Amino acid sequence: MARLGAGLCDSCRHQRIVRNTRGSSFSLCERSRTDAAFPRYPRLPVRACSGWEIRKERAR
Repeated sequence: MARLGAGLCDSCRHQRIVRNTRGSSFSLCERSRTDAAFPRYPRLPVRACSGWEIRKERAR
């Protein structure tokens, strides 16, 4: 899957890529569901974030 160039979000476990029917992609912060301090769709690229956690890639 191609990344968006979203800065820290691209390596964060809380990022989910959302695609619309027109083919656009957006970086959704799943942490925003439980903590209002985090924006649902942060301004990109994110260079600093107190909620960043490394994404562990899934084994194939």
